[in-house]
Amino acid sequence: MIRKLMGCIREYKKPSLLAPLFVTLEVIMEVIIPLYMADLIDKGIDGGDFHAILVIGGSLIVFVVLSLIFGILAGKYAAAASAGFAKNLRHDMFHRVQTYSFHNIDRFSASSIVTRMTTDVSNLQNAYQMLVRVALRTPTMLVFSLIMAFTVSWKLALIFLAIMPVLGVGLFLIMTTVHPIFKRVFRTYDKLNGVVQENLHGIRVVKSFVREEHEKKKFGSISQEIYSDFVKAEKRLTLNNPLMQLCVYSAILLISWFGARLITTDSMTTGDLMSMMTYAMQILGSFMMLSMVFVMIIMSRASAERITEILDEKSDIQNPPNAVTEVKDGSIQFEKVSFSYSGRMDKCCLRNVDLTIPSGATVGILGGTGSAKSTLVQLIPRLYDVTSGAVKVGGLDVREYDIDTLRQQVAMVLQKNILFSGTIKENLRWGNEEATDEELIHACKLACADEFIRSFPEGYDTYIEQGGTNVSGGQKQRLCIARALLKKPKILILDDSTSAVDTHTDAMIRKAFRTEIPGTTKLIIAQRISSIQDADFIIVLDNGVVTGVGRHEELLAENEIYREVYEAQQKGSVPQ
Repeated sequence: MIRKLMGCIREYKKPSLLAPLFVTLEVIMEVIIPLYMADLIDKGIDGGDFHAILVIGGSLIVFVVLSLIFGILAGKYAAAASAGFAKNLRHDMFHRVQTYSFHNIDRFSASSIVTRMTTDVSNLQNAYQMLVRVALRTPTMLVFSLIMAFTVSWKLALIFLAIMPVLGVGLFLIMTTVHPIFKRVFRTYDKLNGVVQENLHGIRVVKSFVREEHEKKKFGSISQEIYSDFVKAEKRLTLNNPLMQLCVYSAILLISWFGARLITTDSMTTGDLMSMMTYAMQILGSFMMLSMVFVMIIMSRASAERITEILDEKSDIQNPPNAVTEVKDGSIQFEKVSFSYSGRMDKCCLRNVDLTIPSGATVGILGGTGSAKSTLVQLIPRLYDVTSGAVKVGGLDVREYDIDTLRQQVAMVLQKNILFSGTIKENLRWGNEEATDEELIHACKLACADEFIRSFPEGYDTYIEQGGTNVSGGQKQRLCIARALLKKPKILILDDSTSAVDTHTDAMIRKAFRTEIPGTTKLIIAQRISSIQDADFIIVLDNGVVTGVGRHEELLAENEIYREVYEAQQKGSVPQ
């Protein structure tokens, strides 16, 4: 895990090395100062040597100024290193997520990924800054101060060695008991973000059903859970401060007691005792900082594990060696295809599908809710891989193609249409970045979108809000169809993507498909039989099994499911 995370330092190695260097120099200055302070007291003040006061005092000023400069530089480089480390972490996580298959994405909720890329990365950023600055400063200060303390009086320095194990054991016990709580807290954060995300996306539904109080209770319950866990963790962490103060004041009392006895026997000077007191504060202050580092490490360890899960997750859909980079045509074959989201053959949602679709054909797909219509078409561009059997495009198994090449030739208009914040032109150019304005207009005319776009004051430069909230469902569907057409694909899949348009517009879109893109294989999932009855043939699915394949008239005569749906729609009712 550490090696994986350290790989994100990359171009920020220089500030990551300079920060500890300046920290070390700052510490050296700080541990030298008490020695000169002792000389100032013994030789200058007690000895009454004004010249010694000037020389030693001047040296002290130089050391203090150098310590300040080194501290500023250490802070500057530590900030640059930690911010750069966090930037690379977010970059690597986002790029890793982009490589995921749908199966990989199913393992992590959207809210969990957002939490990991924000809260967890911030925790690691703070921890890294402490590591390159405070975490190095602490042991360096500890070692140098101990060396200087033993130089001044080895007898008094033994007090530190007696107290250090007590402090170390206490910090270890606090750390081991608090880590599981923070691990649980971040999982609860995922749930909290999920509730907020769901509420904001569905705010219109919440208000129309007057469910605000229900949502408040749901949010409050999870928020209370986080509060309770944090209180429990903080209660244990608060033991850290009393433990530190107990050790600090015990050391000072013991040094004062035994130091005074040594002064009375002329075994130690007043200056030496003052320097020992300073070293005591430095040594025990180092432990106090070390405890802060431990607290940050406890919190960041859970975050590090969650981030590493994202970075370690490998897509289960990979490019094969010597991948094919050209799709011959839009023909599709399903050969004894079975598919299970869990990978278990006893839980297949598609079973033994055998289909042959010639290039350029228009194919309708009909079936009830949960009949695996969307799952069937998602196997074509390898959004999922089959559990058994094979899906072929252009005569080759889709697993033999370069993934980008295959997906460039398969355009999908999904069941849930998504538009991104930006102008209509920018959204359409997702289909083809190099598309000219004329090509945009032509695609929109095919999708029956040109007319309503021109009705907007800004036309094609109209700004689309995030999620397309400022256009209707039907307008959103038509924009998504136009975007898909701009890819000029060999296969076009419409997953119930004309459900929000009227029957006349639906018919116009289908007519444009027949006349303008006859060579493109068109798969149309629909609930309305009128949308697919003029297809070359129609596939009827029931619980993941193909129960019928044929033209409209053939299925009316031979397929009971198709006939029931048709008759129900003709009567204007919904089939049960």
